[in-house]
Amino acid sequence: MKINIQIHYSFGLLNALSLSVALLLAGCKTSPEPAQEPASLPTPKPAATLACHAAGSPAWQLLGEQRWPLDTSWAGTPISGLSSIDYNPADDSYYLVSDDRSAKDSARWYQARIRYNASGLQQVSITGQQYLQTPSGTPYPSSRTAAADTAVPDPEALRLLPGGRSVVWSSEGDFARGFGPALQQAGLDGSWQKTWPLPALLQGPLQLATGRGPRNNMTLEGIAISDDQRSLWLAMEGALRQDGPLPRRGQIGGPLRITQYDLASQQPVRQIAYIPDALPKDNLLLPLIAINGVSEVLADGPDHLLVLERAYVLGAGFSARVYRINTQEASDTLAIDALQDAAYTPAHKELLLDFAQLGLRTVDNLEGMTWGPRLASGERVLLLVSDNNFNPAQVTQFLALVETPACASASGNTSGHAGQSHRN
Repeated sequence: MKINIQIHYSFGLLNALSLSVALLLAGCKTSPEPAQEPASLPTPKPAATLACHAAGSPAWQLLGEQRWPLDTSWAGTPISGLSSIDYNPADDSYYLVSDDRSAKDSARWYQARIRYNASGLQQVSITGQQYLQTPSGTPYPSSRTAAADTAVPDPEALRLLPGGRSVVWSSEGDFARGFGPALQQAGLDGSWQKTWPLPALLQGPLQLATGRGPRNNMTLEGIAISDDQRSLWLAMEGALRQDGPLPRRGQIGGPLRITQYDLASQQPVRQIAYIPDALPKDNLLLPLIAINGVSEVLADGPDHLLVLERAYVLGAGFSARVYRINTQEASDTLAIDALQDAAYTPAHKELLLDFAQLGLRTVDNLEGMTWGPRLASGERVLLLVSDNNFNPAQVTQFLALVETPACASASGNTSGHAGQSHRN
């Protein structure tokens, strides 16, 4: 999801603060464009030892951070709007899709090299880019030049499919021009291969006659491939209109839908409901300009997903949390037309990480999440990237988090650590 009012397809509610700061910063002198690899700031030095966490409850601590300013470029185009990250072990590279709606350049993804070890995050550099292509074999045009029958995509998630020869990517849709969200498959050269079917309820745009359907800019935001490589999970960012309201002050949001696909048939087979948090605390002296929703999902063992919730509140900025859910304990909602007032069991949420507890200067608009290679000592590493919304007031933020070892007993749990379990 785009959260920058300088672009017409962004959150319409975030105008005031974002535009004011962006205009101020836009007048500042920017550094020269790097020839190839983008510049980055030094990564923070990680803690010398890993804090433990309660047995049975995953937790992470900061391994390192890299922050890129808006003028970081590749081939003359800003490297911005990074909305997903996925690791390809075949060539030890990362794929990052941009949610640029072919405005700065045609819709595209980047390939990157990321290097880290126990001492921190050492390197993040772009090594190439690939344009996504229409079924006719051409790069996607902008809204200014697109034919009436061609949607301009808003890419938000991208994952490599098993076998590593294709990717699947989601678009939130082109509602202004009458196109709903889409799930597409492409080759590694960006060539279009097929469109995956969406459950009827997720197709848009809004049904004017009934007032039902997906909300603009709150649709297909996250993709996960199951550990057994038999399923794909497709997450909405927010609730359908008939399923409930968006989160408010002191009130959780209506349930959003996470759909399971059978990878062999590429058909939706099941769906679960997930309840997003209420809005974070805000400055009550300012108008309520805020949003909270799911920005990514990631497989975490059999029948489990990590869910990244990202929020923005005017005056407070961005915040993010990672939850773990059991996909098998929730009801199947695929055949339920409207979840509001319906009988169903949503996914149980276990809070694993509040990014406010990592000691970062700021948390930006985190939208991508993937597992990277383990450290030499065996710990898992979680990598995240933020979408800077092409906004000078933001940065592209790369985070590397290392999973902490379990404590000897629950009583040995470190006080106030980021991964404390909230399971009852």
